Amino acid sequence: MSELWPWLTLFGLGAFHGINPAMGWLFAVGLGLQEQKRIAVLRALPPIALGHALSIGIIIAAVLLARVSVPPFALKIAAAAILFAFGFYRLFRSRHPNWVGMRVGFGDLTLWSFVMASAHGAGLMLIPLFLKSAPQTLGPHAGPMVLHMHPTCGLEFANLNTSTLLTSSIAVHTLGYLLVTGLVAISVYEKFGVGILRRAWFNVDVFWMLALMIAGLFILLL
Repeated sequence: MSELWPWLTLFGLGAFHGINPAMGWLFAVGLGLQEQKRIAVLRALPPIALGHALSIGIIIAAVLLARVSVPPFALKIAAAAILFAFGFYRLFRSRHPNWVGMRVGFGDLTLWSFVMASAHGAGLMLIPLFLKSAPQTLGPHAGPMVLHMHPTCGLEFANLNTSTLLTSSIAVHTLGYLLVTGLVAISVYEKFGVGILRRAWFNVDVFWMLALMIAGLFILLL
């Protein structure tokens, strides 16, 4: 059961990202309302999910590569500082990138989603799951490449090599994100309309930035 928790955490964080209107579903609903077609909402979901996956994939890959050569303590301090500093900065500067119109293609939506996910630090919250280095059972003289090829464990992850862990993590997280984004987008488009944001608004961004800062402090206890 312990090996399942990291995957559930990845899925759950993806689902939480999907709830945030700034990370995709609101734009999909807007496209649907503009064209007055449900298919427009559904058509927007794949590129939005792809952009999100690219953003979090870059962060995961960077951590997996960094832990090969960076001492664990230094990596932990750097990760904690980045998380806390980014959360603190975004907490007081919450403006979103605003450069794309409503006439967009697949590439435009993918790039927009990538920028929005990156601007919100979507991948940063995943860092604590991958800070634990590969098992040190190979001996003190094992080189970085040997450690890189050795099965990795992350935070109780099942034994997977680095590339498999990277792709599997992106897939699980993106699945959670896509399911929730799609469910919310269709529900809002079909039942509620964007007026629900005026009647029942909760600032997910503030909660998310506070969570980033708390995660930065939590890393120091790992």
